Amino acid sequence: MLGFDKMIDREEEYFKGRGAQVQSGNRFLEQRLVAEHVEGIDEPLLLSPKTEVRIEHPKTIVNPITSPDLGLSFSLNPYQGCEHGCIYCYARNSHEYYGYTAGLDFETQLMAKPNAPRLLEAKLLSKAWKVSPISLSGNTDCYQPLEKEMKITRGILKVLARYRHPVGIISKNSLILRDLDLLQDLGSDNLVQVYISITTLDESLRRAMEPRTASAVKRLKTIEALSKAGVPVAVMNAPIIPGLNHHEIPQILKAAADHGARGAGMTVVRLNGKLEEIFSDWLQKNYPDRFQKVMHQIAELHGGKVQDNQFGRRMKGEGVLAESIHQLFRHARKKYFQGRNMPEFNLKAFRKGGNLSFDF
Repeated sequence: MLGFDKMIDREEEYFKGRGAQVQSGNRFLEQRLVAEHVEGIDEPLLLSPKTEVRIEHPKTIVNPITSPDLGLSFSLNPYQGCEHGCIYCYARNSHEYYGYTAGLDFETQLMAKPNAPRLLEAKLLSKAWKVSPISLSGNTDCYQPLEKEMKITRGILKVLARYRHPVGIISKNSLILRDLDLLQDLGSDNLVQVYISITTLDESLRRAMEPRTASAVKRLKTIEALSKAGVPVAVMNAPIIPGLNHHEIPQILKAAADHGARGAGMTVVRLNGKLEEIFSDWLQKNYPDRFQKVMHQIAELHGGKVQDNQFGRRMKGEGVLAESIHQLFRHARKKYFQGRNMPEFNLKAFRKGGNLSFDF
């Protein structure tokens, strides 16, 4: 028994504009902060969560990627936490390492690293550094709303352009077009690959599942603008959630191809750590009629459990349902992306050394 039948429909205050509707607790903390009625009523007091930003000053910024499931070798995250609020985001669990929760804290308690460009330049100037594509970002979206004000990602791109260093970017925000000048410059030497994430074309589902992201229409226009500017761009149809968006695969790939995407990728959803609690709560409140079906089908992808740490399977799934999803994806990609491909990263343009410059 998976225990999904224990979920009950609860009529509680719904935080509009937020993905998670619970705080979920923190596995590393013995105590947790709660709010209670002064009258002593035995019910939680729900407060409207506000976004708070804290400035961090890390000593290092480039992190090695050890997962064999991921193509690039290093990642760089200018932010921790993400106001986009995507309910399925695997990065939610990492917020617990900072003393927060994977639930509402992940999308309201944000951390920014304004010294990231300086740290990156120092890394590239290091004698030990060997050129290898860096992923922006491996954990949270480098173009989340906070970037519009802080411009940390733009500063990072300036450094990469100066040293002609390759970078891979994945985002679901049209804000990326602000940096079209830098992306064109990098693209001219095959130093950038951009993946625009599109999970659904259904705006009602998008607003509930990814509340503070750009609409699918804006993302398609972003693909089109990048493509016309000569920036290599592909679509990332992820995550695939059976019972919610799996049937949209052909439509999403066609729309992306029609707007100039040169490639397509996908992953399936997995609900590791606190994600199981957070996603289950969200699904019960938004799609109670599909709750049992969706949860059981997610489990079917991962050997009978919704949580999956097994390399190879965790992002692809396995079994009859997984093969059905992959077959649908392969057919659509073959139909709409025939003869298209993303260029390989250029590793020979890297300019080692030079004058240290912190003018971002």
